[in-house]
Amino acid sequence: MVTAVVIPIICLYFFWITRKEMKLNDIKWLATAEVKKEAVLTGEIKSISQEKQRFYYHRYILVHELMLQTESKLIKVKKISPIKNNIEIDTFSPGEVIRIYGCWEGNHFHFSEYQMVHMDKK
Repeated sequence: MVTAVVIPIICLYFFWITRKEMKLNDIKWLATAEVKKEAVLTGEIKSISQEKQRFYYHRYILVHELMLQTESKLIKVKKISPIKNNIEIDTFSPGEVIRIYGCWEGNHFHFSEYQMVHMDKK
């Protein structure tokens, strides 16, 4: 008799904990695309790396790593975006000049917004 009551209560408790954890991780997954716009960098793209990474169980993120040549040095920049059903994948190509808006995280620059810069060649 006791097991008929206790086992369903235990199952419901673990179900509740799992749902709570999934909601929390969904919020963190969506927050990966949000970046503070504290700094601006402008430079030419030297190399591109694109990788799909697992974030949490069935949630994935797309990581673009670019090497950006600014006026003074070569900087590693990252763009992280959650993979959803209606995602538009950004395409970058070497030699393009872009202006990116984001913030520094450790020794790389994390950005979410960018725009192409058209340089006039003399």
